[in-house]
Amino acid sequence: MLTLDNEKILDYCIKKSNTPSEIADELEHHTIEKVSMSQMLVGKMEASILGFLLRAVGAKRVLEIGTFTGYSALAMAENLPEDGELITLDINPETTEIAKSFWKKSPHGKKITSILGPAVEIIKELEGQFDFIFIDADKENYLNYLNISLNKLTPNGIIAIDNVLWSGSVLNDGEIDSSTSAIKTINDFIENDSSLYATLLPVRDGIFLVKKV
Repeated sequence: MLTLDNEKILDYCIKKSNTPSEIADELEHHTIEKVSMSQMLVGKMEASILGFLLRAVGAKRVLEIGTFTGYSALAMAENLPEDGELITLDINPETTEIAKSFWKKSPHGKKITSILGPAVEIIKELEGQFDFIFIDADKENYLNYLNISLNKLTPNGIIAIDNVLWSGSVLNDGEIDSSTSAIKTINDFIENDSSLYATLLPVRDGIFLVKKV
């Protein structure tokens, strides 16, 4: 257990890690200053982990479920090869436009394709498989997203699921809201599915890394 100030430890870890570009930093600051619910950003440390995972599996094709203002999409695109592709799905045109405005500033923006609409339906229509899938959208559909994503995952691919600690509310045994209930359901599902190998990292608000056995 850490005994030093956690913020100082986090800052130290970020300083020693590869992190997203200056353009991504601009997008992060813009979101924090101008967009409501800015806590939905993944942040530098999680972005660094995503980038590391993409490079570790040699990912060329990525699916993101939940775009928000496009920070995580850009951070991941920066870690894909020149011929890499990232498809990101969302239902909010306003935040997606913010994302596009920053992607245009980056040489990696050309790798990103944004699709607006309900992800459950769109994923079914997408052709081919993905080396990496990042789930970070409405929590009530998390289990649906996981089940559909498993069918779209390459044999050595990884699924990363964000916010699976939900500010610690997953530890509550009493009355809980629908989002907390959905997150507890997917966490239990992953734990008990012998066809999956998974590890839950207590980074930011929790990242569940999942792959097929």
